[in-house]
Amino acid sequence: MDLAVDRLAKTFPSPRGEVNALAGISFRVAQGEFVALVGPSGCGKSTLLKMIAGLLPPDSGDIAFQGWPHPPKRRFVFQDHALFPWMTVLDNVAFGLEMDGLPKDDRRKRAAAQLSALGLARFTRHFPHELSGGMRQRAAIAQAFVTRPDVLLMDEPLRALDAQMRLVIQEDLLSLWEKTKPMVLYVTHDIEEALLLADRVLVISGRPGRIREEIKVPFDRPRDLTGRSHPTLEELKWHIWKMLEQDVKQQLNTSRQ
Repeated sequence: MDLAVDRLAKTFPSPRGEVNALAGISFRVAQGEFVALVGPSGCGKSTLLKMIAGLLPPDSGDIAFQGWPHPPKRRFVFQDHALFPWMTVLDNVAFGLEMDGLPKDDRRKRAAAQLSALGLARFTRHFPHELSGGMRQRAAIAQAFVTRPDVLLMDEPLRALDAQMRLVIQEDLLSLWEKTKPMVLYVTHDIEEALLLADRVLVISGRPGRIREEIKVPFDRPRDLTGRSHPTLEELKWHIWKMLEQDVKQQLNTSRQ
């Protein structure tokens, strides 16, 4: 079972003419694989996830889920937690299970267990605005995992958090992923985060987005990349950055004009 993306392209209209977001993107992801997508702002990473989720149609190219006995269940985790403000945390997490048709008692039990696994057992009756940013994002991750998706699409879910909270939730995320091993496509601007979490890193060029390189991460799990120098890590970080540097500098120069 895998995902095959073949020659995917997408353009958007703008007052200055068409914007080429993606051009000829092709790659494969196996079931159970955790793949990070790294690239400069505006290179089409979020657009790519939305097309794989079925939220946007491609202009050309193909997206195929191959080998599944049924259409794969896909879940999307956004940059913002995207929780319903009028629902309690428990009801937010249980909402996907309701859409799947589970009885009320079953979905509440599963949602409560998922929240407990993420340290939110005492906050099931709270509303999203009563939680910290880190807690809201944990609830959003619980909401995604509780339905046991086949494919999990994550668009910079930890971007708004401070460094310490990011490390904690990264550990929580990997712990949940290890239990059920869904396919994960994870967009991030943080090169070290990509190397900490992923089996492979897809480096995407500036607009129009193309795959510059696929990098297999050579570290066994569990990984501890903090607090110590790791020559291979530093080499990979520098290698990825050098691929992105020209695009990032070009963006800065354009914004100053």
